[in-house]
Amino acid sequence: MLFKFRNPVLISSVSLLLTAIACETQAQEKFDSKLLQNGKFTLACYTVNDGSESAIGTFTIGINTANDKLALTTITALAGLEAWKDTAVSNLSDFKPIYRASHSTLKDMVLHFGNDVTGYYVDKKTGKKTQIKEAGNQHFVDSYTYPFLLSLLPLTSGYSTDLSVYEYKPTNNGNLKKAVVEEVKNSTWVSKYTGKHDVWEVTVVEPTTNEKSVSLIDKKTRRLWQVDMWADGQQIRMVDTETDFNSVKAPFDKDLTMKMVKGGNSIIYGQVFARDFDDNGTIFAKMQVMNIQAKQVAPRGTQVILIPYNDYFKEWIKTNESQRKKGREGIALLDEAAECIKTTRVYDDAGHYEFVNLMPGEYLLYTEFGYDHSYTQTEVVGYTDHYINGMFQGTTNNTVNRNYSTGNSAVVKKIVRVSKPGEKVEAKLKKTRA
Repeated sequence: MLFKFRNPVLISSVSLLLTAIACETQAQEKFDSKLLQNGKFTLACYTVNDGSESAIGTFTIGINTANDKLALTTITALAGLEAWKDTAVSNLSDFKPIYRASHSTLKDMVLHFGNDVTGYYVDKKTGKKTQIKEAGNQHFVDSYTYPFLLSLLPLTSGYSTDLSVYEYKPTNNGNLKKAVVEEVKNSTWVSKYTGKHDVWEVTVVEPTTNEKSVSLIDKKTRRLWQVDMWADGQQIRMVDTETDFNSVKAPFDKDLTMKMVKGGNSIIYGQVFARDFDDNGTIFAKMQVMNIQAKQVAPRGTQVILIPYNDYFKEWIKTNESQRKKGREGIALLDEAAECIKTTRVYDDAGHYEFVNLMPGEYLLYTEFGYDHSYTQTEVVGYTDHYINGMFQGTTNNTVNRNYSTGNSAVVKKIVRVSKPGEKVEAKLKKTRA
């Protein structure tokens, strides 16, 4: 069942993954701000039940360190709710918060930090507005800085420390509470794209609430790969989607590429089919077969894809082939690159297709389809001995011809070049082995 974020307790559970944690005075110097890296990344959010994950949304987080300040922006998109934005600004020297704002369909909240914490909280369901003013002369940090501050600690096996937590909620008796970095140990995290990473597994508990989180933090980069949290009897998981990972370095020009597939008057056409063989080392080489249906055309409606084969697509294809050989997932196309891929379909029962309005250049054509492999096989069902005047003369085989049909599939790729404007290029897309 898809998780619905209508229950405020459940919303609070997700929010606690980004709970405010501040260091005690004696631990302030332990945070190393030099480990922070500017950029943007996305965490996918799941509920976990009996080991099964159910996606419930994403957190897209931007980090900016400039003018001695740390600015964090988070776009939260959860199932059943409109996306909302949170903003947090802190001093980079001690991570003491300066400003915090959150605007969603459920609430509006603005906080200013100084000697006092001032601001307001509006519950949009009830319309109630609460003015906020409380002592702010303690050292604490804003809630959305917690995952990053945890990464900035001097983590090592067996490390532990006490932390503080600040998060404003109208129902709180107090907005500060303790948290404990209970355990740090070695572990590994395996990326679909970049393979195995050595990480610190950091366990944090809140003694007063029995809430617990386990974060996997990269040893080298201090990147937060994954967070699991248990609260109110529910497990929530956040995983880095690695949207910033793209090893394709070739530039992409959308306007030029789009013109390549739409701005010309050349045509690529042809037929899609598979061809079976009964020799040359195929599975039929040692069978007595005949009447093989050598040409199996693709069914009407089979999709054919045309990729403008420029430097970007060449590198993208090569990179993905390398990823697959390593057992990893492929690299996603740029959205603007995906828009430049052209598709058509086989339009008759003879396997014919056509692409029009093309400019001169190289194109990669790709298709896949299923077909029936039909053939007749001669089989020996017995033997007849021959005698003349009681003398054995020899034996002949008794044979029958049996018809067979098996399912098969074909994947075809072919590079086709259009040399000049207005040219019509025939390209037969054929699979030539069973």
